[in-house]
Amino acid sequence: MTQLTDPRPSPLAGRWYPGDSQTLAQSVDKYIADAEIPEIPGEILAVVAPHAGHTYSGPVAGYAFAALQGLTPDLVVIASPMHQPYLEPVLTSAHDGYHTPLGDVPINREIVQEIAQTFQAKTGIEIAAVRNDREHSIEIELPFLQRVFSHPFQIVPLMIRSQEPQIIQELGAAIAEALKPRSAILIASTDLSHFYPAQVAEILDKTIIQAITALNPEEIFQAEREKKGFACGKGALAAVIWAAKALGATSAHHLHYAHSGAVTGDNREVVGYAAMAIIK
Repeated sequence: MTQLTDPRPSPLAGRWYPGDSQTLAQSVDKYIADAEIPEIPGEILAVVAPHAGHTYSGPVAGYAFAALQGLTPDLVVIASPMHQPYLEPVLTSAHDGYHTPLGDVPINREIVQEIAQTFQAKTGIEIAAVRNDREHSIEIELPFLQRVFSHPFQIVPLMIRSQEPQIIQELGAAIAEALKPRSAILIASTDLSHFYPAQVAEILDKTIIQAITALNPEEIFQAEREKKGFACGKGALAAVIWAAKALGATSAHHLHYAHSGAVTGDNREVVGYAAMAIIK
C-alpha cells in the first residue's frame, strides 16, 4: 500500500461512502460485480462515471469501473467539476495524493505540471493548486479505482469551474499532449440533471447521453444553453471528450443509466447518473 507524506485527508469517508475499509471494499466490489458489461469493441480510452454518494450512484458507477477490469494503466486522469466556492477556472490538489480508507492514491505531479504549462501557454490561465479542499467529485471515484486495479497507479486530478468551451478545449488538448506517450485512462466525473421529476430527468439525460455518444462536446454546451439537458460536470465531460478524440477516440458506448429515484423510491426530484465508455 502506498504511503504518502502529505495526502489530502478525506472529508467524505463515513459520510458519502463507508468509513471502514472492509465495508467499503465489500460494497465497491459488489457494485462492480453486479454490473453486466456489454462487449466493448475497441480499446477504452475514457469512462464517464457519476459522483454522488455511493448509496445513490454506486450501482451506476460500478458499470464504468467494471469496464476497466483487466486494464493496467500507469496513470488515471480524473476531470471533475468544482462544486466548492473557488474562483479559479481550473484547479488541482496541492497535496501529494488522496487518502481513502483503502489507502493513499499518489498524484503524478510531473504530469500535472506538464498539463499546466501547456494549458497556460495557450490560455494564460494557471491551474491553481489548493489544499484541504472539500470537493467530492474526484475522491468519490477513488475507492472504485483502488478495487478495480491491483497494480500501482497514479492520478492527475483536475477540477474545472470554467464554463468557456474554448478554454476547456485547450485543457483537453493539453491533457492529450501529456498522455500521448503514456499508458493512461481518462475519467469524466459528472452527474446529469438535478432535481427534476423522473420522467423529465430521463428526457434531459438522454440528450446528454446522445451528445457523449456522438463525441460532440459542443452539443453538451448547447443542450444546457437551450435547457434541453444538464450535467454538473459538463466542463469535465467536454475536456475528456476533446482529449480522447485527440488520442484517437472513434466512438462512445452507453453502459448504464439510472437516477436517484431507483434507490430512494422518490421520483419527484431525482438526480441522473450515466456510465459510458469512450473507445478507439
